[in-house]
Amino acid sequence: MIYEGQAITVKALDDGIAQLDFNLQGESVNKFNRATLQELKQATEALQGNSAVKGVVVTSSKDVFIVGADITEFTEMFALPEEELVEGTVATNAIFSAFEDLDVPTAVAINGIALGGGFEMCLAADYRIMSTKAKVGLPEVKLGIFPGFGGTVRLSRVVGCDNAIEWICMGSENRPDAALKVGAVDAVVEPEKLFEAAIDVIKRAGGGELDYKTKRAEKLNPIKLNMMEQMMAFNSAIGFVAGKAGPHYPAPVTAIKTIQKHAGKKRDDAIRIEAKGFAKMAKTSVAQNLVGLFLNDQALKKTAKGFEKKAGKVEQAAVLGAGIMGGGIAYQSALKGTPIIMKDINQAGIDLGLNEAKKLLTKRVDRKRMDAAKMGDVLNAVKPTLSYGDFETVDVVVEAVVENVKVKHAVLAEVEKQVKPGTVLTSNTSTISITTLAEALERPEDFCGMHFFNPVHMMPLVEVIRGEKSSEKAIATTVKYAKQMGKTPVVVNDCPGFLVNRVLFPYFGGFAALLRDGADFQQVDKVMERFGWPMGPAYLMDVVGIDTGVHAEGVMAEGFPDRMKRDFKSALDVMFENERYGQKNNIGFYKYETDKRGKPKKVVDEGTYELIAPVCGEKKEFEADDIIARMMIPMCLEVVRCLEDKIVETPADADMGLIFGVGFPPFRGGAIRYIEEMGLQNFVDLCDKYADLGPLYAPTENLRKMAAEGKTFY
Repeated sequence: MIYEGQAITVKALDDGIAQLDFNLQGESVNKFNRATLQELKQATEALQGNSAVKGVVVTSSKDVFIVGADITEFTEMFALPEEELVEGTVATNAIFSAFEDLDVPTAVAINGIALGGGFEMCLAADYRIMSTKAKVGLPEVKLGIFPGFGGTVRLSRVVGCDNAIEWICMGSENRPDAALKVGAVDAVVEPEKLFEAAIDVIKRAGGGELDYKTKRAEKLNPIKLNMMEQMMAFNSAIGFVAGKAGPHYPAPVTAIKTIQKHAGKKRDDAIRIEAKGFAKMAKTSVAQNLVGLFLNDQALKKTAKGFEKKAGKVEQAAVLGAGIMGGGIAYQSALKGTPIIMKDINQAGIDLGLNEAKKLLTKRVDRKRMDAAKMGDVLNAVKPTLSYGDFETVDVVVEAVVENVKVKHAVLAEVEKQVKPGTVLTSNTSTISITTLAEALERPEDFCGMHFFNPVHMMPLVEVIRGEKSSEKAIATTVKYAKQMGKTPVVVNDCPGFLVNRVLFPYFGGFAALLRDGADFQQVDKVMERFGWPMGPAYLMDVVGIDTGVHAEGVMAEGFPDRMKRDFKSALDVMFENERYGQKNNIGFYKYETDKRGKPKKVVDEGTYELIAPVCGEKKEFEADDIIARMMIPMCLEVVRCLEDKIVETPADADMGLIFGVGFPPFRGGAIRYIEEMGLQNFVDLCDKYADLGPLYAPTENLRKMAAEGKTFY
């Protein structure tokens, strides 16, 4: 054994070839934490000092190669002063450069995922042999940063600037054919031939058949582009990427500018330039929020795993109520491998549900994400029925009938008699109390909420709602089913609107009051879209459906009359009275026409202003900061109340619920992170500035206390 550590071992094979193997003890994957990096340094020194070694093959004993850097260490690292962060990154890079500078040829056998730092390790080797089952890429921009272990330097020299910019700025995971095409890897082989192929490359390089020194020199020297070629490549890329990334995500454009800066430099100088750019991005609030989101997501997955241990089996599901929602649920369940019975009371409903599933599957086939045979298999896993014939085999039932207590009571009581004891019943209600719905059941312990968001196939969140009598097993089984469907479940306690709708309607309340006071709904939409929302509140209300919004608002006003009951007639009420329901009937705040691709296109309707004039103040321009404060304060305060009322367990659950459920701007990290970035005391002061607008703007006593004591949520 040449070297032995907790993450890396180096052993001698035949013909002077050494195998450097990654196998991080106590972890299911390999990742670059501080300890692994230190071992790579020591292992490289052991190889450098061993004259018997004629070549090195790098392998992994796990199913993945290396997933990347250990993100749990980022928060602490990013808190360092910028100069310290630069020097630390340069020192880490010296480890990879020392490996790259070994006096013998090196090859990596990429057996599985090699992302971020994992792929940067591959780039430090002379040759990259990739399994047909592997994926490679540099996805760091998704965390608000860009590669910091030499990735911008080496990749731009290996595959050329254009390809490197695309890989780094898109942050994509690349399949073997794409990697081979651009030259990011040297060969692609079947998994069982991988090790043998890597050994063969080393032997050929050692025997002089392959010139590894010339190949290596390309990574050590400046990029082969003259100044004019550089200007054309970089300037056009900056314009295109800036348009795609938008103003809130600076990392992709900064990555291009960094490559441009180091294009004419040798490796070590180029790496220092990369380290400076990396440190600059690491210090942004965007990076801190996106890393926070990643860690929140990991925490959410861990919680879900804990529930899954207590769950019952979910081998057969059922949905009650076909239609668009039921069809979407059936499609998602069948697509992800859980067969589902789709029941309705009439054939028209069944047809609507099946057509929805068929439409979504056809799109997948058209986009070559599925073949016709697979489409047939998925459709066959959806069993339409008008009766309860096969319900004794069902493990989980999702009720998705109209949002009406009496109808839901009747349907739930009926289905309970058709299923075996222990079958979990769930309701896809968006606002009605789960405890209230459970009153119709003989086994309320087997019942909970399972709130999907529309459109089901696109929205990642599912709220799993615990009623007063819901058992732990019912919650756990529902969490398990949501995971099986490829969704992110957040467990919340029962209250009107649960988490997402409860915090969304104060936001709409802020919007209604702005219009009352003379704001232009188009200006509000533009300001909130610039703030980072995918759509402004008027457009969002049109998409949700104004009739749905008015109904939900009524439920919220009844549940929280002190702050959610309005004392004025709003533009929303006027829309509803005039049957302007939004996209569903092509007229709401905006008009909707069909574009060339058959999608609804938003068009300004001047008639809206005439219609809402009697309930709106004289139209005037508001400051953008004023609009943002009046929209965001009510939402953020309601999230704080949800935490205080124990509707959600943790700030992470709350923030992820908003990001996955309503499209809260990810780069802002969620409502609680937004408050913390502003500072609790500053946020409380901002609330007090708008105190005359009523209880929606009043901080809780606990929040005031936390602010005064300098406490934080995270």
